[in-house]
Amino acid sequence: MSVRVRFAPSPTGYLHVGGLRTALYNYLFAKRHGGVCILRIEDTDRTRLVEGAADALSHTLRWAGIEFDEGPEQGGACGPYVQSERFDLYRKYASDLLERDAAYYAFDTAEELDAMRKRMQDAGIAWRYDRTTMRNQYTLGEAETKRLLAENAPRVIRMKVPLSGEIRFDDLVRGTITVPARDVDDQILLKSDDFPTYHLANIVDDHLMGITHVIRGEEWLPSTPKHALLYDALGWERPKFAHLPLLLNPDKTKLSKRQGDVAVEDYRDKGYFKEALVNFVALLGWNPSATREIFSMQELIESFTLEKVNKAGAVFDTQKLDWMNGEYLKLKSPSALAAELQPLAKQQGIETSDEYLARVIELVRDRINKLHEALPFAEYMFKPLQGYEEEFKAKIWTPELAAPLTTLATKLQDCDFTEATLTALTKDFAKESGLKTGVVMNTLRLMITGRAVGASMVHTMEILGKEESMKRVNAALAAFV
Repeated sequence: MSVRVRFAPSPTGYLHVGGLRTALYNYLFAKRHGGVCILRIEDTDRTRLVEGAADALSHTLRWAGIEFDEGPEQGGACGPYVQSERFDLYRKYASDLLERDAAYYAFDTAEELDAMRKRMQDAGIAWRYDRTTMRNQYTLGEAETKRLLAENAPRVIRMKVPLSGEIRFDDLVRGTITVPARDVDDQILLKSDDFPTYHLANIVDDHLMGITHVIRGEEWLPSTPKHALLYDALGWERPKFAHLPLLLNPDKTKLSKRQGDVAVEDYRDKGYFKEALVNFVALLGWNPSATREIFSMQELIESFTLEKVNKAGAVFDTQKLDWMNGEYLKLKSPSALAAELQPLAKQQGIETSDEYLARVIELVRDRINKLHEALPFAEYMFKPLQGYEEEFKAKIWTPELAAPLTTLATKLQDCDFTEATLTALTKDFAKESGLKTGVVMNTLRLMITGRAVGASMVHTMEILGKEESMKRVNAALAAFV
């Protein structure tokens, strides 16, 4: 059987990181099995549409490296299928369900439905449409139903759920799931404006598009019994279902914007590499190895199996994401990173060559997690020294250092500013002066960078060069002595 999967977001705003994981798992599964991955925009709920959201979703998914295999041609690429362009199909299959007595007309007003909800709430009963007492074709009778339809009275089409028995379906993550039919609502399939609901459009499209595996978030698990019934009612083979675990905040609550960023676009704009974000998201609820955590997209494809997806929720740990981004920062070439950072440097008024910028990035990237952090972290590499951290100065500088540091300045003035020469000179000077090597290096750090934290001092001095380094050393001696 050829694998065909889909990612089917609603265009209601940004791409949630949970949506990215769903799209990614579908993509990995399809590629692993030589199958097809489709993008489908589910825009049947017209009240929640956000202008431009569908295009933004497609753009963000492409940024993440997820390319879809099939769909209408758009700008040389496969565009998404769009449900609002397929409404005639859904009406046809709603009619089929009516003919099969698997769905029925209901004519309840909003006020009548509200009254039913209140009765159930007062009685402590969970909401479920009661077709035995409400205004539908079974309580009204055939003649009255025909009359209302002839008058084009407001009506919906609801699915007919058995009043007893069980609904059973298999889930590749959770095993066999059994739900009492009495707990499943007679869901609306076609609204009074003839627009389909998600449930009808979803199963019609999945069937017509030949979807073999429905891989989606756990939040859709309660809807699956309804979908199973609809497949059976239409005489269609059910796809295989796999429901992914929830993403959680560190306090184990459901991941939400109230506790931090949840949009993929937010992480992109904050400087996370797409490879790091994809790698991190892939391991939220699945991990192919207990010995490593850095995987390329191709390695993820080669390793992905639904059998290893966990049932339990996965914690979205931004500290781990930061670490992972830092690992990718170390893997990239300094020249490529410099080209990426250069526009931001110019925006901040930093005029420097790509070569110099690449050397600074290589110097500091073990100390940062995001590329843009190189500019503030190593500000002293790009701009004149603005001053000295007072706490660091108070800890490092003593009057007794003035004489030996003046001697060191003379030695530095006469040496080549290469890493090897500077390392040898400072070590020899520490022995000659009786100072600890750490004191010598920290004092140079104070005088040249003004900060307590930074990269290797001999490499810092080598990149800054003799002229700039000595200018700062002499300026510090003049200020401190």
